[in-house]
Amino acid sequence: MTTSAGQLTPSERILMGPGPSDVPARVLEAMSAPTVGHLDPEYLIIMNEVRDMLQQVLQTKNQMTMAMSGTGSAGMETCFVNLLEPGDEAIVCLNGVFGGRMKDVAERCGATVHTIETDWGNVIESQAVADAIKAHPNAKLLAIVHAETSTGAHQPLEEISKLVHDAGMLLLVDAVTSVGGLDVRVDDWQIDALYTGTQKCLSCPPGLAPVTFSDAAVQAMDKRKTKVQSWYLDLSMIRNYWGQERSYHHTAPINMTYGLREALRIVLDEGLENRIARHKRNHLALRAGLEAMGLNYIPEHSLTSLNAVHVPDGVDDANVRSRLLNEYGIEIGAGLGPFKGKAWRIGLMGSASSQRNVMLLLGALETILTDQGVSVDSGAALKAAGAVFAS
Repeated sequence: MTTSAGQLTPSERILMGPGPSDVPARVLEAMSAPTVGHLDPEYLIIMNEVRDMLQQVLQTKNQMTMAMSGTGSAGMETCFVNLLEPGDEAIVCLNGVFGGRMKDVAERCGATVHTIETDWGNVIESQAVADAIKAHPNAKLLAIVHAETSTGAHQPLEEISKLVHDAGMLLLVDAVTSVGGLDVRVDDWQIDALYTGTQKCLSCPPGLAPVTFSDAAVQAMDKRKTKVQSWYLDLSMIRNYWGQERSYHHTAPINMTYGLREALRIVLDEGLENRIARHKRNHLALRAGLEAMGLNYIPEHSLTSLNAVHVPDGVDDANVRSRLLNEYGIEIGAGLGPFKGKAWRIGLMGSASSQRNVMLLLGALETILTDQGVSVDSGAALKAAGAVFAS
């Protein structure tokens, strides 16, 4: 790309890292539509359409469903700062980077945070949740990551949700890497607060954070005794902008909303069941190919949208990723925390979850690993993946 203030020409990449994912031309074209005002009657109609489609994708009837200005982290903060205030207690589940961020944000709200911890790559067990609830019965909410992007772990929620609600607590869920690619049933699973991002399985550029809140969560907000810590993310005001009053709060990212609207249309045009099945099929093919090369998955319960595998002994992690990017135009992610230098995180999210991308990556990775002296059965990975696609 250019290195001075000339014409901007970023390289075209195949985005198979932990995010962002590839963005369809339809979404980019929608974002180039004329900008209108954030209170323009036409834009207010678009907001309503986005809310309606988000409800369908999240499988919820929650009226307080909207797209916050900011990335997924803004969605995280929105949920915590509106539900927690000084003096509250919260239980936060830690099994990777993003559980740790939840804990940090909850503490910044002035809450006393109790944690449930397990090794990275593992999921949180229901018994551990039951024990924590028994030990901390006054906790207002329990927060957990549905799709832990740092480890590729896919967290079951239904049994945990029952435990949380039987105790009279709220369930707060990070679904940044699952919405639009995995089954996420807000109402059926009784999720009280959920946030996600546009740049993962929804295949829209980063910049908006869809959130949704149950009636119980809204009632908890209405009972607050203190102001929300963040003015910018205060739903007591923003809900009026997304609701009937349309009261000005801040200037919304108009063209990003266009992009999200088109991305949601693409999801619904494909159909949730078909989209979830596509992500699963491509994951199974990639997994078969990686394992045929001798690569081992980290989590026992793996996401279909984010594949985390061990870097083989003796392999130069950074060199492999650099060659994939510079020679093949393929981006994959490095490991974080204790997995730094020891793991690859391979995304199959949204538009990037395709048979083409699976086969391209496997072929490129076989060549690079062979060059590094790894004993790889030539063609075995592509054959294994091909068998999955043919089945």
